[in-house]
Amino acid sequence: MATKEGDSTPDKASGLDMLKEQLSGFAEAQGQRLVDKAGEKISDLAQGLGDVGDGNSTLLNVGKRVLGGGESPVKAFLGEKAGDLKDKAVDTVKGFFGGGGKAGDKKVTNIVEVIDIGMPLRTVYDRWTQLEEFSGFTKGVKSVTQSDEIESDWKLKVAFSNRSWKATVQEQIPDERIVWNSEGGKGTTRGAISFHELTPELTRIVAVVEYYPAGFFEKTGNIWRAQGRRLRLDLKHFQRYVTLTDNEDLEGWRGEIRDGEVVRTHEEGLEDDEDRDAEGEEDEEVEDEEDSEDLEDEPEEDEPPEEDEPEEDDEDAEYEEEEE
Repeated sequence: MATKEGDSTPDKASGLDMLKEQLSGFAEAQGQRLVDKAGEKISDLAQGLGDVGDGNSTLLNVGKRVLGGGESPVKAFLGEKAGDLKDKAVDTVKGFFGGGGKAGDKKVTNIVEVIDIGMPLRTVYDRWTQLEEFSGFTKGVKSVTQSDEIESDWKLKVAFSNRSWKATVQEQIPDERIVWNSEGGKGTTRGAISFHELTPELTRIVAVVEYYPAGFFEKTGNIWRAQGRRLRLDLKHFQRYVTLTDNEDLEGWRGEIRDGEVVRTHEEGLEDDEDRDAEGEEDEEVEDEEDSEDLEDEPEEDEPPEEDEPEEDDEDAEYEEEEE
């Protein structure tokens, strides 16, 4: 009995070892099968990527998340899919706003604003030509620097960012109109402003602007017509500024620009203005003299002639003599 019990010990040990080996083999087989299935599922899911991204790159990222991060294949793929869809959505939005559009595709905002100012035409025009003062009464303009009569550099504050523009005057006729264009990193502008005398003390300003935005922020603002509201508000600020400012010693730029070139300097413009004023005064004097001469030439009203007493009728006189 003792011998048999001692002999049974090795048999039991060998049986347990065999069981362990079988279980280990089974686990390895099951693990390999799961890995193979995971790989097959990843491959099947990766086929649905289409044009979202690079299928090989996405598959590689999914594999890293499964093998390195311990995520399930489905969860890893959905995570990569969500990221790809987010990128695609951003690209779509950029394309909608022009970032990914075809060459030559441009959005434009047309702005037309009219405002009446209770000041003489020349005062309003001269005040407008003082560009470097715009930063003092507008909200968005930080500074304006004029390099010459034609070009000026503008710095503006838009929300939380700064913008720079270079404006070039194409045409400028005193007391009539100014036409310009401007270029900046976030858009280009073509504009014209005209001045109209309604009465000697009332002037109308008409501003027409074409704005071509560039960049996501500007094109988003383009949808809401933010530029039009900005111009309307700045014109009201200008109206307030001109009306409440002492304009007694004001001297605006009186030169003339055509086709982007100065054809009449400021000094020449002042001389022409003085000549016109002198001619106007002479005309007024001549008219006054003519009016006074006309008054002198008019004959005075004659007093009605005194009526002579009617002579006695000859027959009556003869009759009186006969009676005597």
